[in-house]
Amino acid sequence: MSDNNIIELQSLDTPGLEIFTSMTEAQLRRQVEHASGLFIAESPKVINVALNAGYEPVALLAEKKHIAGDAAQIVAQMQGCPIYTGSRELLKELTGYTLTRGVLCAMRRRPLPDLTEIAESSRRIAVIDGVCDTTNIGAIFRSAAALGIDAVALTPTSCDPLNRRSIRVSMGSVFLVPWTWIDDPVESLRNVGFTTVAMALRDDSVTIDSRVLKDAEKLAIILGTEGDGLSQQVIDTADYVARIPMAHNVDSLNVAAASAVAFWEMTK
Repeated sequence: MSDNNIIELQSLDTPGLEIFTSMTEAQLRRQVEHASGLFIAESPKVINVALNAGYEPVALLAEKKHIAGDAAQIVAQMQGCPIYTGSRELLKELTGYTLTRGVLCAMRRRPLPDLTEIAESSRRIAVIDGVCDTTNIGAIFRSAAALGIDAVALTPTSCDPLNRRSIRVSMGSVFLVPWTWIDDPVESLRNVGFTTVAMALRDDSVTIDSRVLKDAEKLAIILGTEGDGLSQQVIDTADYVARIPMAHNVDSLNVAAASAVAFWEMTK
């Protein structure tokens, strides 16, 4: 890496720095310079996961001490990309927050696979319907990667998995599990050969260790929003409704916690 790529920051007016300082998540997604847009990955560990998964870096923002330290491996892969650097205090002033592990990387999004393509090589798919909390999205992806879920499908009312906070909470798992957007949480999966199970409380629900779920050749596990859960339409049209047995009169778990329990049981 040539020192010519390293740009010592002095002010917010440095050309190119707006990717990190003033562009919103929505603006990054619509970045006109590339049809598939940009996203921001944070911390050396997460950035390395993205690089190893084949994502293309565009620019790096790093504390000066990390250039030859924690970010050295990343810097070596930033051929032709600007590397903006400065003190921890300056970077906090520029971005408005303290950088996690002192490093941010702007990267190009990739075209998403079609659901049909994902379905061909998957037995268990997590379907996220209307979950708009970025922390929960990241946690669901981390559980999906760790517990054997083959892919994730999200409805448009769900949060973007490549949101900066979602990426950080997932510890880069969003780069490890194939995912795509779908129109309908039940019909979209049914049309590609999946049995669907809605996670909800209902009198005729089965427990998550039910034999009928374990024996399903291809199973889509549908998870709903944090407050209201799945819509009645989704619950009524799914092939099965499943619940997690509870104690002490607790009625439900947070969607991220529930996803981990369901994934563990239904991927056995």
